[in-house]
Amino acid sequence: MELQLALDLVNIAEAKEVIKEVEDHIDIVEIGTPVVINEGLRAVKEVKEAFPNLKVLADLKIMDAAGYEVQQASKAGADIVTILGVAEDMSIKGAVEEAKKQNTKILVDMIGVKDIKGRAQELDELGVDYICVHTGYDLQAVGQNSFEDLVTIKSVVKNAKTAVAGGIKLETLPEVVKAQPDLVIVGGGITGQDDKKATAAKMKELISN
Repeated sequence: MELQLALDLVNIAEAKEVIKEVEDHIDIVEIGTPVVINEGLRAVKEVKEAFPNLKVLADLKIMDAAGYEVQQASKAGADIVTILGVAEDMSIKGAVEEAKKQNTKILVDMIGVKDIKGRAQELDELGVDYICVHTGYDLQAVGQNSFEDLVTIKSVVKNAKTAVAGGIKLETLPEVVKAQPDLVIVGGGITGQDDKKATAAKMKELISN
């Protein structure tokens, strides 16, 4: 089980400072969609150059022109690129094909997908690397979480790894770990803490046991 740090509300300099604090306890650093919008793929490139030992995920939430966008993110140094589960199958296929050429991985973000079980089966057959259940900010605000959806996805996928994101904190992590995802994605649960390093270390310990 791997731990991914999601960085959403930072610039490149701030991102590097946060990563420096927790790099010993995380496996993947996510350059979140807001950072990509504000800074461009330069953020991916600079973080990968500064932390070559970490995998970098570019959270592009691709919806169209998938092959091209995966290619550009890969050129910038991304190890994993995200596409939306609600995208057309042709877009998913294009992303997967390009990722294979570039030796990168595709993570599908299930945000907004209505039929989680059915779509997860289809995505698994399309050859994606990760399927991620994601409770977005707007749904977290009304008290929703992703844990049940994670169990649903795990029951149907045969090849893809599973990931979970959205509002995960140290106190809710044991519940997540029970469902045994391959990848746990944490943003504010680490970045919003006073002692980021200690929090990341505890989280890593919990998912490693």
